[in-house]
Amino acid sequence: MPASYYRAESENGDGIDDPSEDALFMMIDDLNHTDNTFVVIQPDSEDPAWFTSVAVLEQGGYEVEWRDMSRHDHELAIHRDIGRIAKDLTIWMAGRNRG
Repeated sequence: MPASYYRAESENGDGIDDPSEDALFMMIDDLNHTDNTFVVIQPDSEDPAWFTSVAVLEQGGYEVEWRDMSRHDHELAIHRDIGRIAKDLTIWMAGRNRG
C-alpha cells in the first residue's frame, strides 16, 4: 500500500511512509558522512509536485531544501538543530497536502 501523503527515503535505502516528526528526527539523526548523507521526502506518486531534502554537511550541520514546483517555491537553508528541522519539515509538508 503506498503512502497516503508522502514517503521519506534515505541514501542507505531506509524508507518510511508518512513519517511523523519523530521519525524524521531519527532519519536525520542517522545521517553520516560515509554511506547515508541525505534523506528526501516527497509525495508517493509518479510525478511529485514538491520535495524536500536534508543533507549532512562536511563542516557540520545540515542543508535543508524545500521545493514546490506548482507554487514556484524554493528555499535552501543551513541548520544544526535536528528537532527544528524535523518540525519545520512537518509543518511545510502539511501545507502542501492542503492543496
